[in-house]
Amino acid sequence: MFDRELQELCRRGLLRETIARTSLQGPLITFGGREYINFSSNDYLGLAGDPRIALAAAEAAERFGSGAGSSRLLLGGSLLHEKLERKVARFKKTESALLFNSGYAANTGAIAALAGEGDVVFSDELNHASIIDGCRLSKARVLIYRHRDVSHLEALVRKEGGGRKLVVTDSVFSMDGDIAPLAELCGICRQYGAMLYVDDAHGTGVLGRGRGALAHFGISPEPWMVQMGTFSKALGSSGAFIAGSRSVTDWLLNTARTFMFSTAPAPCVAGASLAALRLMGKSRRLVRRLWENRERLATGLRRIGCNIGDSETPVIPLLMGGNGDAPALSSFLRRKKIYAPLIRPPSVRESRLRITVTAAHHEEHIDSLIGAVKRFRQG
Repeated sequence: MFDRELQELCRRGLLRETIARTSLQGPLITFGGREYINFSSNDYLGLAGDPRIALAAAEAAERFGSGAGSSRLLLGGSLLHEKLERKVARFKKTESALLFNSGYAANTGAIAALAGEGDVVFSDELNHASIIDGCRLSKARVLIYRHRDVSHLEALVRKEGGGRKLVVTDSVFSMDGDIAPLAELCGICRQYGAMLYVDDAHGTGVLGRGRGALAHFGISPEPWMVQMGTFSKALGSSGAFIAGSRSVTDWLLNTARTFMFSTAPAPCVAGASLAALRLMGKSRRLVRRLWENRERLATGLRRIGCNIGDSETPVIPLLMGGNGDAPALSSFLRRKKIYAPLIRPPSVRESRLRITVTAAHHEEHIDSLIGAVKRFRQG
């Protein structure tokens, strides 16, 4: 039915495929019978393959079963779900938290519930696809402001009169690795009476000693701030949460369709996420190691002349100045047993490599990547 369209994607080099690992997620992965150094994972703290988290998931499944059985509103939740929500609220220093099955479900459900007809949503032009879809699902008017352009945002907000105003931004932009100017965004929201919604998927466990983007900037949560975070990246588990005031989470519990009409996360997911939060809370060593590795890689890539844009985080793009060299570099690295897949449009405007470094990488892994990129650039 779609053969012609698929052939066109293939001709343009935009056809995607999935690859099945035969190993744990980690700095080294195996697929197709070969082992590769893995620079494609969002497993920032190296917890996805941690046996302590796997054990917590197994114990939760043994006690509460393999599945939730129904939505939270139909008693699909367990004591672990409630315990995890309380733990997240303390972690994010908010009154309350509410679990969702994924970051995508959290964004599409929450944004559509927080802004409605007669309201206005202001969205950064490089926000994640789930934010874009959440804005589309809302009945609010959506205004796009230039990436991290505080002046442009203020000019747009200033013109709007009645109705609820909602400013929505990623904390860490997942394809560029730069950070939203949250202090300035908070100032605009405070001045003009707007709510601030922060997608902290790539900031939770990474920024602010692991507590996220608001902590990174020394910002104390206020009732008009809403934080979305995920367990599926730095915390090595699955699912997501909204953290904010009790009125916000109560409203979402009653109106967010992706919460109301979804089976609750499996008990093993809640158990694994609780264990991950405990592990991170006991020691900041993993977060420190992550940033040491990030600095080693970013410094090394810049030293050999690579353009990594405005990256400030463990997400480091390799910008090739067009689509020509990026596929060739990805293929070259794969031949060198380094997995750094190509990111294609429409995920980005021009193809690039998106390198992610983790706390689990060793120095020799990082140096191998830098050396291979250097050899490619030298021809």
